[in-house]
Amino acid sequence: MLVASVCVTAIYAGSVSGATAQTPPSRVPQQIVGAFDNLFAGPHEGRRAVHGNGIMLEGSFVPGPNAARLSRAVHLNGGPVPVLVRFSDFAAVPSLSNGAPEASPRGMAVRFMLPDGGDTDLVLHSYNGFPAATPDDFLAFLRSLPNSAVRDAFAARHPAARRFLDAPKPTPVSYATEAYFGVNAFRFTNAEGQSRYARYRVIPHAGQAYLSPSETEARAPDFLITELAGRLAHGRIRFTLVAQLAVEGDDVADGSVAWPSDRPTIELGTISLRAFAQEGDAAQRALRFVPTNLVGGIAPGPDPMLAARTQAYRVSADRRGAE
Repeated sequence: MLVASVCVTAIYAGSVSGATAQTPPSRVPQQIVGAFDNLFAGPHEGRRAVHGNGIMLEGSFVPGPNAARLSRAVHLNGGPVPVLVRFSDFAAVPSLSNGAPEASPRGMAVRFMLPDGGDTDLVLHSYNGFPAATPDDFLAFLRSLPNSAVRDAFAARHPAARRFLDAPKPTPVSYATEAYFGVNAFRFTNAEGQSRYARYRVIPHAGQAYLSPSETEARAPDFLITELAGRLAHGRIRFTLVAQLAVEGDDVADGSVAWPSDRPTIELGTISLRAFAQEGDAAQRALRFVPTNLVGGIAPGPDPMLAARTQAYRVSADRRGAE
């Protein structure tokens, strides 16, 4: 189905290229939400405009011994902190099966609860990249999808969209056997004042594993949720949080282009999930995961999509709250 083609983050900062970010016009995030509504026959009451179907787990994050080299952020230094993690499927269709093509890319959102009572978020998905570099191009991409001729013409002019449309997006055996990517770059600063740009990655301890089309077809509509229940009954679900470091010449303002796999990485710590979250359904739907909900030691990079995503999430969350 057509909607399956849609997506829908040396130590000195000056060593990496990238244009200065511009806050997008206020209407563009609203129009992005409207374009998702058009794709998914929404809005659907009480649901997110995208990644509307999900499940939340709770657990902890333990920073790794090298995390402080990159950032002085409180959750990357010291002892464990509690986390909430929401896994989700892409299309905001209430009846969507976990195995439907529209369910990919999968989402993983992480909230770290900090010792001072605050929090900070990560928003990731299972495709290493994004179909557009700017809010205007992303809006145009979404609007092109209902018409195959318009979509193909757009993709012919925008290589990132073409890569996204052509990329395989298999169904995972489990949310716990999927890798997730934060496609936007952030500027990390350590206690010595040294800064470096990096992107997040989340790597499953269980390894990456996927189903064939026939195996997917044989699964129940909610198999990814029931699979998690069985997995949790046998122990914790663990992921390694990694920072992929930019080097000179890497574009930190364009999340549509993946950095080469040979870039250096730092293991930031381990996410360990023990149970389904105790919050009720209404509380989970109201929860906002915001990519620019940051703490000292981590700052937004110059990618204009960071501001657009934050504003679009606010539009969707405010609408849920009003409902």
